[in-house]
Amino acid sequence: MTRRELDAAALTDPALRSAYAGCRRLNAQHGKTYFLATRLLPAARRPAVHALYAFARLADDIVDDLTAPAERTDRAERLQALSHDLRTAMNGGPAHHPVVTALAHTAYRYRIPHRHFDDFLTSMRSDLGTTDYGTLDALRGYMHGSAAVIGLQMLPVLGHVTPRDEAAPHAAALGEAFQLTNFIRDVGEDLDRDRVYLPADLLAADGVDRDLLRWSRRTGRSDPRITRALRSAIALTRGFYAQAEPGLDMLEPVSRPCVRTAFVLYGEILDAVARDGYASVHRRSAVPLGRRAAVAAAGLAKITAARLGAPAARVLEEPSR
Repeated sequence: MTRRELDAAALTDPALRSAYAGCRRLNAQHGKTYFLATRLLPAARRPAVHALYAFARLADDIVDDLTAPAERTDRAERLQALSHDLRTAMNGGPAHHPVVTALAHTAYRYRIPHRHFDDFLTSMRSDLGTTDYGTLDALRGYMHGSAAVIGLQMLPVLGHVTPRDEAAPHAAALGEAFQLTNFIRDVGEDLDRDRVYLPADLLAADGVDRDLLRWSRRTGRSDPRITRALRSAIALTRGFYAQAEPGLDMLEPVSRPCVRTAFVLYGEILDAVARDGYASVHRRSAVPLGRRAAVAAAGLAKITAARLGAPAARVLEEPSR
């Protein structure tokens, strides 16, 4: 499958092929829902999506790595090295990390603005020192770089049938919806990293603060205030999904089943949290494997017809290195 995707994307350079193959492995290992949705894209476009995912994962793993003795200082240095490596590669130089090699090639090929990657790394740096957000506006400032720009990076790869400026706000909202879903699902795991991503004012409206969340995590006991706060967070997140949904039909037809699959499955993570009794302080909720497969199968039913008349992805010639 990897070879078919690389051939379809007209990737012939052995080093590039190896870099993209490594990105695909990262997506397959960690992406799950994201990787499943990516399988619904035309093969030629999948390597670019794998590269975008892998770079985001690479940076995220650096800021979440609490095993290093120097912890924050070490992580800051590693993140700075990654940023320098990306800048070098974006300017046509050699990258040290193969994921960066693939990402720089994807950015060139699909003309993805470099500022989206700068904004992403800015948010990653904030994770090294910021452990909570007082308001939704403050959180959205962080999510612009950590989530909204992911949607904007993806847009040129997916293709769109409307002007980019019209589709972009919906793509950004989808990135935010996905990330808010992760924050709701991962409350307990984030607490273990000393982070609370849900806005403090949203939690406080139901009498929840960091100390209550820590107590619940430590004792394994639930609290109705936390349940109410998570219900409010889910309602907020569904509003972002509603903002994002009109953008699905603005994508090229061959990309719509992929994004709609991710849209449905990520939204159902919220259903899973509710079904599990809003216990995300204690455990991570997940959409059952059978349900994920069924939604993906439904997406397949729409793909064949869309691909019959699908245009080739609009790319530049492969740059010389």
